[in-house]
Amino acid sequence: MNKLRCFLVFIAASLAGVLPLAAQSGTPVSPPPAPAARLSPHETISLHVGTGRNAPLVTITYGRPLSKKSGTTEVRKIWGVLVPWGQVWRMGSDEATTLITQVPLDFNGTEVPAGAYTLCMFPDDKGTTKLIINKQIGQWGIPYTPAIQANELARVDMKKDTLDTQVDQFTIALVADPATSGGIIKAFWETTQYSVGFTVKK
Repeated sequence: MNKLRCFLVFIAASLAGVLPLAAQSGTPVSPPPAPAARLSPHETISLHVGTGRNAPLVTITYGRPLSKKSGTTEVRKIWGVLVPWGQVWRMGSDEATTLITQVPLDFNGTEVPAGAYTLCMFPDDKGTTKLIINKQIGQWGIPYTPAIQANELARVDMKKDTLDTQVDQFTIALVADPATSGGIIKAFWETTQYSVGFTVKK
């Protein structure tokens, strides 16, 4: 647990000290004991938002599970099975997925102040899937307890699209949006993509 917290503090501190901004907005809750080893590879992605050579960064760190079950040749059904409908999903694997932004962001009218956050998803096959932005950081990805839920900042709508090509490993992409000088968070796996746009809060 200490290694996990140190890792997140290091990332946040390297991005202009934004972590203290988030720390004052969320209530720390002790996470459950983490497994001895991660089950999936991890990746950190970043995007400069705004204009100019020194445009601020938005960064996401997350685990990348595979469709194929570890140690077997079994290819698992993802949406609705491995990732159930109507339940909060950690949007990756292992530690909770982390978003760090150096500037305030606007997600379709929802303001997210500069700082560090946890990202989750609420997949919905009968309605609109939501991106959950939570002020608590440093926890293992599951369970999503009532104490963690109490620190939610917002749930924002995600757009669903069908992909032409099968994606065998869960992937998050940060894509620039030249029309708004902001960006788009895209999360895709199997043949489904969920996305949501954001801009720099004026």
